[in-house]
Amino acid sequence: MQSLTDKVVLITGAGSGIGRATALKMARAGATVVAADIVVDTGEDTVQSIRADGKHATFVRCDVGDSDDVRRLLNIIVDRYGRLDCAFNNAGIAETQYSPGDHGFSEDNWHRIIRTNLTGTWLCLKYEIQQMLQQRAGTIVNMSSIVGLVGEAGETGAYSASKHGIIGLTKTIALTYAKQGIRVNAICPGGAETPKLTQLASDPDTSRLVDAFVAQTPMQRLAQPEEIADAVIWLCSDHATYVTGHTLVVDGGYLAQ
Repeated sequence: MQSLTDKVVLITGAGSGIGRATALKMARAGATVVAADIVVDTGEDTVQSIRADGKHATFVRCDVGDSDDVRRLLNIIVDRYGRLDCAFNNAGIAETQYSPGDHGFSEDNWHRIIRTNLTGTWLCLKYEIQQMLQQRAGTIVNMSSIVGLVGEAGETGAYSASKHGIIGLTKTIALTYAKQGIRVNAICPGGAETPKLTQLASDPDTSRLVDAFVAQTPMQRLAQPEEIADAVIWLCSDHATYVTGHTLVVDGGYLAQ
């Protein structure tokens, strides 16, 4: 396991799935974890699991699409720990069911997804960068997706657009602050066994979509959240000190076809 000993790390969307797995693994790698989530129960559960393992963690409720919330989150981190070494901007939401009559072009759906996924990532970067500039050091990983690199038929476009935007944002911020000792990268997972995907797989109306995705993946399986977490930890670690502006695909070979 990569070492994050004595690092202070922030993980948004830490209450479940990849965010939770990353929080647990980062704590085991020696980091002090600040777990942020809009859902209090799941976020606090992640922190309790970390503490039960004898590691250090704090929960902060945060809506990443709200500037005041994100500013408060970073203020809490700096007041409590004095610095922020690593951040995983993971919080995000996916498409919802939509009426065929509007062909998926619901303005509410668009604004909701862009607000959380793209604007939320931008706001986190804004306040994280402010602190890291004072330190002249820091690493950030933004959560994108394989549909940030390709399109996917059947979606409304909002999710894919938000994930494409995160990759562009990552490259721009990485180039802007490379001389200041700040590294910024993006990760693009394929399908992973998160609660959301497990729910889709158990629903007769959507299980065939999950089955088809697995069948099209060369490794013939979904990723475990911990496998994505390992990639995030590597990007944050001192083993990746010359990596910035990079988009790391972790998809079981899906995009290699």
